[in-house]
Amino acid sequence: MKYISLKNVQISDNFWSRYIRLVRESTIPYQWAILNDNVDDTEPSHCMENFRISAGESTGSFKGAVFQDSDLAKWLEAVSYSLATDPEPELEALADEVIELIGHAQQPDGYLNTYFTISAPESRWKNLREGHELYTAGHFIEAAVAYHKATGKRRFLDIMCRFTDLACQLFLGEKPLLDGYPGHPEIELALVKLYRETGTKRYLDLARYFIDRRGEAPDCFIEEKNRDGWKQIFREFSDYDPLYAQNHMPVREQETAEGHAVRATYLYCAMADIAEETGDKSLLDACRKLWDNIVQKRMYITGGIGSSGYLERFTTDYDLPNDRCYCETCASVGLALFGFRMAKITGESRYMDGVERALYNTMLAGIALDGESFFYVNPLEVWPPSCMEHTSLSHVKPVRQKWFSVACCPPNIARTLASLGQYIYYRSDDEFLLNLYIDSRMEEDINGSRVSFLLETSFLKDGKSVLTINAEQSCECTIGLRIPEYVEGYTFTVDGASIDYIVENGYALFTKQWEGESRIEVAFDIPARFVSANPEVRADTGKVALVKGPIVFCLEQVDNGPNLASIVVDPRSSIIEEWDPDLLGGTPVLKFTGRKISGDNWGSKLYKPAEFNTMPVELTAIPYGLWGNRKPGEMTVWMKACI
Repeated sequence: MKYISLKNVQISDNFWSRYIRLVRESTIPYQWAILNDNVDDTEPSHCMENFRISAGESTGSFKGAVFQDSDLAKWLEAVSYSLATDPEPELEALADEVIELIGHAQQPDGYLNTYFTISAPESRWKNLREGHELYTAGHFIEAAVAYHKATGKRRFLDIMCRFTDLACQLFLGEKPLLDGYPGHPEIELALVKLYRETGTKRYLDLARYFIDRRGEAPDCFIEEKNRDGWKQIFREFSDYDPLYAQNHMPVREQETAEGHAVRATYLYCAMADIAEETGDKSLLDACRKLWDNIVQKRMYITGGIGSSGYLERFTTDYDLPNDRCYCETCASVGLALFGFRMAKITGESRYMDGVERALYNTMLAGIALDGESFFYVNPLEVWPPSCMEHTSLSHVKPVRQKWFSVACCPPNIARTLASLGQYIYYRSDDEFLLNLYIDSRMEEDINGSRVSFLLETSFLKDGKSVLTINAEQSCECTIGLRIPEYVEGYTFTVDGASIDYIVENGYALFTKQWEGESRIEVAFDIPARFVSANPEVRADTGKVALVKGPIVFCLEQVDNGPNLASIVVDPRSSIIEEWDPDLLGGTPVLKFTGRKISGDNWGSKLYKPAEFNTMPVELTAIPYGLWGNRKPGEMTVWMKACI
């Protein structure tokens, strides 16, 4: 299967369009102001100033994290996707200016990294484990490819090809000067993108080298530490753990998701890409096992991954605490990118189930409806007074932040939302697969015939969608519509009549001669329902959560009062589904009854003989992705069940 160009997809969805507009109208300008330190009362970035210093246009010292450059890279990538769908001459002109600055900051040999250029030129390439040189370059490569696709301009692409040519010379030359791979994967998947854009095979070769070398003996991170000139950058990594960086064993032998969750998913994306490009079955088999381990044993119901607040990492199967998890927004973006690739390679819709879960829940929770505040950490239960500094919950924030000293998540959200159109369809020469039910229009050529697809859906309200196909000339092809795993029943009709179709890999496939206008009508049965977790998930034993389709719901204090932990619900209770056009910009709302354990008659006692007095309560649940946009307060996804 192939990706559809963003230029060929226009989203018009009531739910998603507001987020895409938000990125274009609010988030991109806000993040530009942040990068230039023009927002008060927030963490200074110094990112643009670092580039000006590196380019010789300013003087001063480097400030920020060693990977600070990557914030600009992801901003440029978001700009590129926005320009692909909604051209804006002023924004493009600004991007061109920034790209020129990047070019001036590039060193004569092609090297590009403001931290090492300004602060530690003698340390270039000497600490691959912590230096993030390759990680940062990877994000710039992704941005350069996206900008070339959006505008056709080569300046940015040429800058990053110069850097990549330098890396190829150092790692793949006749007498390689370097042996190793990045501590934080990212450049591997970017190199595959660069190869696809330019056709330069050595870029694919470098990506494969990094993948093949990872986890092989000798351990390059131990080797480099023993060389002259190595300097520690992060104190927290002094106790080196190979699991953290997924180099504990060769990647083809890995069967469980380990270590830092973002690093892991970026690595798996590259493995999938290289498997597709080279036909490497062993890599693809490893990807299948790793995906299954994540979604079956190490993923939250919201699509969040990374259960440990310490080192932002996976722990062990079924360890999914709700109040102290990490669930970094970037990790869910990485999960969506991984599943997106696996669905494209295999044609199996089950991967899109995970993608959809991550997009509708954790990724959306990461950004406020103003587009200017963000969650880095995404817990499933919040009691604000307990989120204290210098405690085990200090990483949990009950309100979104304007920015972060490590600010990878905000621009990652922006680039994901700006590129949402690429997730909706895949195609081959004579087959189209519809993955996500998002109102949109798409046009493509099929064997010389121009064909348009118009998707109109009330999917989140009643499960109904209509796909209108308009073929200028008669053409035969297969159109597949994804049947999500949460659907309890479904019907399809074509032009009002039932026709034969087959279900394969989770898609309903319609093959016929398409001519003129045709309509495929879809009716999915997607009731709101209570769900429970595998009993091995100790944090959720005896509890239930509410879902409708891909959306996970939560309770907030603003609707249901304090002490949400005292609420008990009967999973057999009826659920009233409503659409509130005035709440949070328009959202589904679920209402149901439960009981609340009373705190009366306790006085000053902390403990007393067991006695539970309950009172009936009317409860309201909203989508998890929208929590925290009103008054600060408690939030919970999982509720105690009356068993």
